[in-house]
Amino acid sequence: LRAIMRAGLEGPTRILLPMISNLDELRQARALLEEAVEELRAKGQVFAEDCKLGIMVEVPSMALMSDLFASEVDLLSLGTNDLIQYTLAVDRLNERVAHMYDPAHPALLKLIQLTVDAGKKNGIWTGICGEMAGDPALVPLLLGMGIDELSVAPPMLPQIKHLIRHLKIDEARELTESALCAEDSNDIKARARTLVQRVAPGLFESQTTGR
Repeated sequence: LRAIMRAGLEGPTRILLPMISNLDELRQARALLEEAVEELRAKGQVFAEDCKLGIMVEVPSMALMSDLFASEVDLLSLGTNDLIQYTLAVDRLNERVAHMYDPAHPALLKLIQLTVDAGKKNGIWTGICGEMAGDPALVPLLLGMGIDELSVAPPMLPQIKHLIRHLKIDEARELTESALCAEDSNDIKARARTLVQRVAPGLFESQTTGR
């Protein structure tokens, strides 16, 4: 923690706490951060006084209690890879059950929306850190939920930027509203792909060919 805050002098720095599942863990981590701050001050070392503290939303208990967590941190980052895995009890690396790993599952989307709403209620931003952010079929859903930031792998940046520039936020919100009421993820994915194909024709084909 001391090293991160010293490095913060070189540019904007954020501390993200992983795998937080209850408030006590968060408060213990904050106490350690405050202890590190006092140690730096006692040694007369300069450091980033405004280093932001956030948490990764990776387990369902965190998402369900996100309103409480959001009041005690500066930002929320949804680690969707793990959140999907723990929500659906599916090990994405186990070939026997990997086909059940479903980023469009209605339960998962509701957890994400809960988290985004908690962030907005408490005046902090919420981002996506996971493969969902780089999936063109899911980006409209995430934007419709009110996600503030998408963490996208470099090869997918041009396609995702192109899609976002051509989407209308009202259409994205309408898609999200229907998805949050849906019972079947296949219906959600079909609607999302239809929207993407309409506003960004050829996007899925460019993924397939690698262009």
